[in-house]
Amino acid sequence: MSITVDKHDGIAEVVMDNPPVNALTVAGWFDLADVVTAAGRDPQIGAVVLAAEGKGFNAGVDIKEMQATDGFDALIGANRGCYAAFKAVYECEVPVIAAVHDFCLGGGIGLVGNADVIVAAEGTRFGLPEVDQGALGAATHLARLVPQHRMREMVYTAEPVDVSLLAAWGSVSRVVPRDELRGAALEIAAKICTKSRTVIRRAKESLNGIDPVDVNRSYRFEQGFTFELNLTGVSDEARDAFVHKRDADFSA
Repeated sequence: MSITVDKHDGIAEVVMDNPPVNALTVAGWFDLADVVTAAGRDPQIGAVVLAAEGKGFNAGVDIKEMQATDGFDALIGANRGCYAAFKAVYECEVPVIAAVHDFCLGGGIGLVGNADVIVAAEGTRFGLPEVDQGALGAATHLARLVPQHRMREMVYTAEPVDVSLLAAWGSVSRVVPRDELRGAALEIAAKICTKSRTVIRRAKESLNGIDPVDVNRSYRFEQGFTFELNLTGVSDEARDAFVHKRDADFSA
């Protein structure tokens, strides 16, 4: 997999590329956190665009890696890696514009929900399939994208929604054809970059300070229930079923 950074005109474009569906490994989540943090600390950078190549923006954690790893190391690593990456986007010293296409699932919701501005390609789907995988998490971030009752429905049913709904609620700034996605994200980033770097950085810090929910603590609370579910065995069965493309058996 690769995470690349292209800096130009005060903008840092951070691009994820991990075929086939941009599900990130444990190392990938930590790498993304480091890259986003470093980009924000660069005094020449005024905005970060977070995007992806290939199929989908992000499909969450690499479940196959988790099931192929003995013990709980991969589970713990994925939880800590996701926490680090989501936190890095939220605490990036400059605004982060997420450019989303095809689908944004699981961990992708954590990234996009913590971004400052969102643009998306037509037909993009947003969802949390965690319940189907015996896990919980990123409802904290989904609640920043959709109203409370829709968030709950999406968590319970694990069904995604079309970007048009998010646009109607105002959480997605623009919905554009796929080939115009990069340009739309760069246009917003360029406008931000015309402002004082100092003022924008203080604006980002101040807006985080007045958020009604501490997203880092809230997400960490959610993660505790994922560990609890793993101790019951239900999560392992759900992940095995996913890897082997069968229906999960929760009868036990």
